Amino acid sequence: MGIIDKIRGEFIDIIEWQDTTRDTIVWRFPRYNNEIKMGAQLTVRESQVAVFINKGKIADIFTPGMYTLQTDNLPVLSTLSGWKYGFDSPFKADVCFVSTRQFTDLKWGTRNPITVEDKRFGFIELRAFGTYAFSVADAGLFIRKIAATNEQFSTDGITGQLRSLIVTKLTDAIGEGNIPVEKFAASIEELSGIARERLSPDFRAYGLALDRFLIENISMPDELKKEIFEYSRLEKIDMEKLARMKSAKSIEKAAENPGGVAGAGVGMGVGIGMGNMMGNMFGSQMNGAPAMPPPLPPATETSFYIAVGGKQTGPFPIEQLIPLVEQRKLTRETLVWKQGMAQWNKAGKISDLGILFSTTPPPLPGE
Repeated sequence: MGIIDKIRGEFIDIIEWQDTTRDTIVWRFPRYNNEIKMGAQLTVRESQVAVFINKGKIADIFTPGMYTLQTDNLPVLSTLSGWKYGFDSPFKADVCFVSTRQFTDLKWGTRNPITVEDKRFGFIELRAFGTYAFSVADAGLFIRKIAATNEQFSTDGITGQLRSLIVTKLTDAIGEGNIPVEKFAASIEELSGIARERLSPDFRAYGLALDRFLIENISMPDELKKEIFEYSRLEKIDMEKLARMKSAKSIEKAAENPGGVAGAGVGMGVGIGMGNMMGNMFGSQMNGAPAMPPPLPPATETSFYIAVGGKQTGPFPIEQLIPLVEQRKLTRETLVWKQGMAQWNKAGKISDLGILFSTTPPPLPGE
């Protein structure tokens, strides 16, 4: 090799990146100690950006295309290097290729449960997972903020940081979505859109675009699921019919156990009632008159006063107490009073109110 060939070998005259990977975001052209020849050919392929860096500062950026490097297409580098009157000699600069293609099917998930607050069920713990996709929107910003001086930077170098960001913002998104917890499963798409909107500014701060964000599943503890199912059934139950059904079942159960004191009393009451009914029927038939039921007694409505925050409120008919129980404003420990009671007593000890609490989920632990 002659001296001319040796000198030529020290100058770089072709700059390109033939990316064969699926996860490389930034690749630094291996210049080593060689200098770039003025007039060198730069090839930037589709889904790539070439960034020239001079002494740690972002200089010129090239989008897809083929370029012959001259001072007229290196304006920033010419200024930084002080090429006032043109330049035709080899020069030194770091060249970083940045992939702008979309990086897809990236996984995210909550390692630990996230805690959110629901108006009815209080603080609850949820787990979630899904996928997302991003691309580099600002190559210079991404190098400054993330890639720095790395020779090669892949998705593994940032996905951990992005996952942490996703979990934090997802918690806020769920809280601000105002979606009832029992409707999460049917609102996955809506929650995904809210989360993406919340996350996009933080991705842009890194020079990235959040192209897609999907929540695939949100799970919750089994005991909370059971409570939600009971609550949903309660909303569809006719409370008056439920009370009648429970009373009928309790009488039926007591009648099946005549050996007990309570059973004997109930059985006796049922027997006496049936005896009177049959006696009236036969008596009416013997007198030749059709059996007619007695007139209905005048309706009386039982109302209760309840103590809320140390103050007396009410009176409330029993049907108006149902929403107060659902809102946890009336519990078994709440003091109540109705006409005929000698003093205030806890609601859980009043037999007339037992039906309200038997069909309502118990309070969450810690309340």
